[in-house]
Amino acid sequence: MVIKVINSALILFAVYMGIKHGWNMLNAKPEMLEMFGKWNLNKNFVMINGAITLLSAILILFPKTFVWGNLLMALGILLIICMQLLHKDLKGAAIEVPFLLLNLIIIYLQHPLKSNS
Repeated sequence: MVIKVINSALILFAVYMGIKHGWNMLNAKPEMLEMFGKWNLNKNFVMINGAITLLSAILILFPKTFVWGNLLMALGILLIICMQLLHKDLKGAAIEVPFLLLNLIIIYLQHPLKSNS
């Protein structure tokens, strides 16, 4: 029971972060354009990535699409880590690692409303 409560809190945090960052990317906030711009990725890429991030956050909420949502979000985070490493920004990559691990831990713990049958 305690694990389900902790996992629920982790899921809500991941969904909140996904919606927050996805919305910022979808609306092409200057800080998002600046971050992706240093990797020569344009506004359209940022907006599409934002839509995918929002979709992944919503998919995490439902037991049937839970794993797909987490995988999509983890892939987005992994893309950012790879871009940071490609440009030799170890600090930037290190900041993203806990968020990647969060999605992997959530997948391991499974959706708290998933039926055990």
